[in-house]
Amino acid sequence: MALPRTLDAWIKQLDGVRLPIPAESHERVRRALGDSRRSMREIADLIQDSPALALSIMREANRSGSSLDSPAESLEVALTRLGLKRSEELLARLPAVDEANIPLALRQLQLISQHASQQASGLFAARLARLWQEIHWNSLLFLSPLWPLLALHPQLFAAWETRVIVRGEPALKVEVELLGVPLLKLCQALAEHWKLPDLITYGYRLLNADRRMLVKALHIARDNEHPLHQQQLLDADPALRRWLTQPGNTVLLANGLAVSAHDSWACDHSLRWQRLTGLYMQLPLTELQQLIHQHAVDSARKHARSDLWHPAQALIWPWDCSRWPTEEVKPTPPPAAALTEWRQHCGLLLKEPSAFANIVQLTACARDALAACGMRRSLILLADRTQSRLMVQQSAGLPKEAASLALDPAQSQVLRRLLAQPGQLRLTPENAAQYSALFPGNLKALFPADHLLLRSIPANGRVALLVIADQGGQPFADVSLQAFGKTVQCIERALASFATRGR
Repeated sequence: MALPRTLDAWIKQLDGVRLPIPAESHERVRRALGDSRRSMREIADLIQDSPALALSIMREANRSGSSLDSPAESLEVALTRLGLKRSEELLARLPAVDEANIPLALRQLQLISQHASQQASGLFAARLARLWQEIHWNSLLFLSPLWPLLALHPQLFAAWETRVIVRGEPALKVEVELLGVPLLKLCQALAEHWKLPDLITYGYRLLNADRRMLVKALHIARDNEHPLHQQQLLDADPALRRWLTQPGNTVLLANGLAVSAHDSWACDHSLRWQRLTGLYMQLPLTELQQLIHQHAVDSARKHARSDLWHPAQALIWPWDCSRWPTEEVKPTPPPAAALTEWRQHCGLLLKEPSAFANIVQLTACARDALAACGMRRSLILLADRTQSRLMVQQSAGLPKEAASLALDPAQSQVLRRLLAQPGQLRLTPENAAQYSALFPGNLKALFPADHLLLRSIPANGRVALLVIADQGGQPFADVSLQAFGKTVQCIERALASFATRGR
C-alpha cells in the first residue's frame, strides 16, 4: 500500500483501520461482556492486556456521544457510555488474530504504551488519586495514533529506529522524508479527529505548538542537584509553576520516560525526561531513577514477550552498554554451497530456448539467484509500458507488505534516471545523504540502511525491470557484488530469450 504524503490523506487511510486483537484477549473480554456478574471496572481491567481494544472502545464511545459530551477520559466511563450490548457488537467487528500474526512493530509500540501506563500509575496515581484512572488510560493510549500506522506499514518502525536512534539523523527530517509530515503533527491530527481525551490532545498541542513552558521547565530541571535553587526559579515564575502542576503533564512525562527508555536509560533524551519528571515530583534524580526502574521491572513482569524488547532487560547490563550496533559489521560472503546454488539459478536463466512460461517464473528464478549470492533483501519491480509505474514482481527478506508496493517514478529523480536508460546506483555511507532525499519514502522504509544496490535492466530497447537488493543493511562482500553483476547480466539475457520464445 502506497504511503500518503499529507495529513488529510493519512487521516483518511488510517481512520478506517481495524486493529487486530489477540485472540485470547478477544475471547476473554467477549465472555466477560456476556457475564452479568461482571462490573464495568472488572471488564476494563480485563481489557488492559489489549491496548487496541481499549482504543476501539474509547473511540466508539467518544464518536457516538453528543456534541455536548466531553470525551470519555477513562475506559470505565467509555464502557458505561456505550453499554454492554454495543460493546459486544463492537468487539464482534474487530479481527481476532493469533498474537504471532500481529505485526511485530505494532506489538512493540503497544508494549511501549503499556510500559508508559505502568510508569504513570506507579509515579502519579497516589499523588493524584482522584484522577488515577484518567492518568492510567490516557498514558496507555497516548501513542495510539501510531498503532494503525504500524498495522498497515510496520516497516516504518525499523526505518525510524535505524535512522534516528542508530544513525542519529534528525527525527523531523526522517519523518518528513518517510511520511511527508512530522510524526507529532500526524498524532495530534488523528487524536483530534478521533476525539480522544483532553489529556492526550493536550500533550500533542504542547509538543507541536506550545513548547515555551516545556523548554523553560527543562532548563530548570537540568539543575537537579540543587532543589532549593530550582524552587527559587519556579517561585520567580508563577505561570511556569502553575503550568508544571497541570495533571496533563503526567501523561506526557510517562510516555517520554517509556519512549526514551526504549533507546537507553542513560541517553541524553532519557535523562531529560527523568530530570523533568524529578522536577514535577520534587524528587532527586537518583531517587526518581530507582522508582522508574522498579516500575519498568513491574511492567516487564506483566507485559514482556520473548520476541519484543523491554527496557527492563537493560537494567542488568553494565550502564554504558547499548543494544544498538556501534561498529559497522564486516562484509559476509555467501558460503560455497550457496554459490553452487547461485550458479544453478544462473544456468536456468541463460538456458535457450527460454525455460520460463511467464515473467513471474523468470523473476522468481532471478530472486532466488540474488538470495543465493548473498542478497538478503531484494525487490524486483516491473515497469509498465509507459514507464509511469513500477509494480513489485518478487520480493525476498522483506515484510509481506512489500509484495503490494507500487512506485511512481515521477516522484523520484533516482527512479526516473534508472528508467531512462539501464544503469546502476550503489548507495554507500559516503553518498547516502546525497541520494536519500531522492528516494520514495516507502522504499526507504523497506531498506533503512546506507548499503544498497539499484539496477535497471533493459528488454526490447527499454528498461523493463528494476532490481533493488542489499545484504541486510551490512556492507557488501566483494564476492556478492561480483555475483550481483553477473546475475543482472543473466537476467538481461533471460529477458531477451523470453521475448523471442516460440518464434
